[in-house]
Amino acid sequence: MSTIRVEVVYALKDTQKRVPLTVDEHATLRQAVEQSGLLAEFPDIDLNRNKTGIWGKLAKLDAPLRDRDRIEIYRPLIADPKEVRKQRAAEGKAMKKGGGDLPAD
Repeated sequence: MSTIRVEVVYALKDTQKRVPLTVDEHATLRQAVEQSGLLAEFPDIDLNRNKTGIWGKLAKLDAPLRDRDRIEIYRPLIADPKEVRKQRAAEGKAMKKGGGDLPAD
């Protein structure tokens, strides 16, 4: 049986957990995550809810792995990035329109 080396990472707000592994050359992303022990260490990880990726690109759980792949488990977003941008844009427009009260000369 031939093997490959990969690492599985999961980042929290204050810390990052990195687990280097040796897996079967035909292993899938799901198998590597399960073998990493992170599911037991972090019960909040739900592979049906959390997205996963390889080297920063989204990947499905049945994705085949290659030697030296970095498997990432992503946390759910707290806020929708599109909504946040809309709010920032609206705040910027309001600031430009008003200009504030300036003392009269």
